[in-house]
Amino acid sequence: MKNIKDYNLEELKKELIDLGEKPFRAEQIFKWIHIDNVTSFDDMSNISLELREKLKKNFTLCIYKIIKKQESVDGTKKYLFDVLDGNAIETVLMDYKHGKSLCVSSQIGCKMGCKFCASTGVEFNRNLTSGEIVEQILAVQRDENIKISNVVFMGIGEPLDNYENVVNAIKIINNPKGLNIGARHISISTSGLVPKIYKLAEENLQCTLSISLHATTNEKRSMMMPVNNAYDIETLLNACKYYIEKTNRRISFEYALAKEKNDNLEDAKRLVKLLKGMICHVNLIPINKIENGEFTKSSNENIIKFRDYLNEHGIVATIRRELGPDIDAACGQLRKKEVKK
Repeated sequence: MKNIKDYNLEELKKELIDLGEKPFRAEQIFKWIHIDNVTSFDDMSNISLELREKLKKNFTLCIYKIIKKQESVDGTKKYLFDVLDGNAIETVLMDYKHGKSLCVSSQIGCKMGCKFCASTGVEFNRNLTSGEIVEQILAVQRDENIKISNVVFMGIGEPLDNYENVVNAIKIINNPKGLNIGARHISISTSGLVPKIYKLAEENLQCTLSISLHATTNEKRSMMMPVNNAYDIETLLNACKYYIEKTNRRISFEYALAKEKNDNLEDAKRLVKLLKGMICHVNLIPINKIENGEFTKSSNENIIKFRDYLNEHGIVATIRRELGPDIDAACGQLRKKEVKK
């Protein structure tokens, strides 16, 4: 049966026409799903009983079950959701001054094999559909009775490896007749799938693009991130420059600082040279130690020195606030612990 949340509004209108209904009914249904967040077609009270029966016969509402929910002392909440086919995904709710941010997964498992990420070792199973991505937001809003204001595609999976579903999910959550989450409040993180970065630039969605850089030489980056063997730093940065030129949007570079791996002054100097002249921001991440991982967190002193050097040399850099260290906050940790498959 089809997941009704997979459809953006225009697609839903076509589905309703195929069912012999007027297209304006799609807007009513879209509102019930994304604004009223109903869990049953029977709750759609301004829809005829006949249409409700048609919906039941043709679609599912894809309502997730919570397998486990953890809450950190800092207020961060991590969900492990049953996606209704025997698989599980993680979603993380973070509380900031600017609102509620949700980190969503885009795949069940990940192919990228980044050595510092807990998703490595979580066997890739499949892509999430657009509706399965959207349901993460709706499920958290139902559970917490809140409104999500920011969405980051930084959970399990490589978003640009599931390009069509991710882009469609963005169109769904951005729609003013639905969740109405502004494009500039949506961030897409990628390990560096260069062809998809060029493709995303052409979409001109006005989302924030976050690039997982994490190293300043090809040797170091290939050791940390196998994707660099396909698309090296120079190739990646050329794509980033094109994205900035096409969208006029600042790129955020993610840089996880690992002790004695990529956190010295020479790395900072190379990073300044690589990013000079680009409209960008560097997000320095104190790395999470993962089970059996070879990377450990850089010292606070080194992290601060690294940030200060970048700022002093014209590259805006901030240190990401550490959230949820007591609740398996690293991407993939909770799933690996709870789901033995």
